Amino acid sequence: MEQNNVVLIGMPGCGKSTIGVVLAKVMGYEFTDSDLLIQKREGKLLREIIAQKGEDGFLQIENAVNAGIQTQQHVIATGGSVVYCQDAMEHLKNIGTVVYLKLSYATICSRLGNIRRRGVVLKDGQTLKDLYDERVPLYERYADIVVDAEGQDVEGLMDEVIKALERRQEENAL
Repeated sequence: MEQNNVVLIGMPGCGKSTIGVVLAKVMGYEFTDSDLLIQKREGKLLREIIAQKGEDGFLQIENAVNAGIQTQQHVIATGGSVVYCQDAMEHLKNIGTVVYLKLSYATICSRLGNIRRRGVVLKDGQTLKDLYDERVPLYERYADIVVDAEGQDVEGLMDEVIKALERRQEENAL
């Protein structure tokens, strides 16, 4: 399959879904939110799935759903925990360019209200800071492109992502 999707990864609250919709419009792509695919498949909200199946059960579902995405010319916003799913991440890297929307811990904190309500996978006793510190190296490992989202509004961040994608395309053409 041609590698012409854009896959957005990053912490909850970094703007993957928000930017994804606008980016898809500007690029003439379709938009897919993998969290919504999971909810549709399971017929439940993310937080309900986590409550019923536990963290490991949720990650198995997330891995299967993301590893099964077969699209072309889509912007795909993933759930923040997709980086724990090796099959899914290898598949997403095969079908698209993975863009990590990087934000500081302080900004993530200020953007997130009740993270449990958002369906964020936290282990017992794990803090948001623990989660951030655990995930950032995974986001960086899987990313083809890292875009600093700090202080950016939607338009500014979208422009940064498009510029980064264009630079990568030029480098790959050489």
